[in-house]
Amino acid sequence: MDEMTRLRELRADAPVPDRAALAPGRQRLTDSLAGGRRTRRLRADWRIASIGAAAAITAAALLTTQIGADGPTHGATAAAPLTLDSPAEVLNRAADELAKQQAAPEPRDDQWIYTRTKIAQQEPKADSAAAGRSDSAAAGRFSYDPDSWVPYDNSAAAKNGKDSDYRTARQVYRAADELPDDPARLLAKVRSFYPTGHTAESPPEAEAQHSFRAMGLMVEAYPIAPDALARIYRALATVPGVKVTGHLVKDAAGRDAIAITRKEDGSHDQREILISPRDYSYAGMRFVAAEDYEMKAPAGMKVPTEKYKAGEVLTSEARIRAAVVDAKGQKP
Repeated sequence: MDEMTRLRELRADAPVPDRAALAPGRQRLTDSLAGGRRTRRLRADWRIASIGAAAAITAAALLTTQIGADGPTHGATAAAPLTLDSPAEVLNRAADELAKQQAAPEPRDDQWIYTRTKIAQQEPKADSAAAGRSDSAAAGRFSYDPDSWVPYDNSAAAKNGKDSDYRTARQVYRAADELPDDPARLLAKVRSFYPTGHTAESPPEAEAQHSFRAMGLMVEAYPIAPDALARIYRALATVPGVKVTGHLVKDAAGRDAIAITRKEDGSHDQREILISPRDYSYAGMRFVAAEDYEMKAPAGMKVPTEKYKAGEVLTSEARIRAAVVDAKGQKP
């Protein structure tokens, strides 16, 4: 079965996860929407999801960068224009800025990671996904809690959860801090930290796609030291097939963002890591149609053929806020 057919079927059946109830576990939504060429072992990114490195790079608020014709973004004023011609130029410049900054102290084990997110999911075309379902059932698919609290040291979930690949925020913070400078070695370490599958239902990904997906998990990690994120950005620029969109895009919250992209192997769509053009923190993620294509329903399903245009956003998530807090329910 074509993986994008599976995407439409999953949209029809699966609700957007309740973040309070399912955190950590939010990668399930995105990977399901993406069609899931071996994604189970890489779900851990959403479990520690946040505005990647926003708090750890507070000093980057001094950075003033203007990109493209849309003018200053996120309230910044331009000091030196940055073109979006090369992912290496964008990511290495981001790394240069991050490397100048001092890391905040590592959170205590008894603290919590607070995040607030916004999801934008494309409505099924021609009501195909809602066929045969009540309006209330279809509407219920889009309910979720934008606020999430996850323990920094979530060892209980790591030990007792059903997912053997679960990583706590503390585990990711420390793994990122130990990543080497050499891009090739760093990529190998990250692939090992977020391994790919080895079953008939979820065969291993090709190395480049595995690298991009696993690096996306690291970019989204919160908290993470700025020098660790700098190393991650430099290595991300070396992944085969990585590109940068030549103009700013909009995240799910309507903010301008830089899109670092790679077309999914065997798919019509591309995965996008969104980065703030103001301070180079993680802003969100999207799946976008990489080309025009049609999606026919599986045999036996009486739903119309869906047509997609290159650049059409299939699903998007923006991280609005992230912080280390002292208790569940506390907001910064």
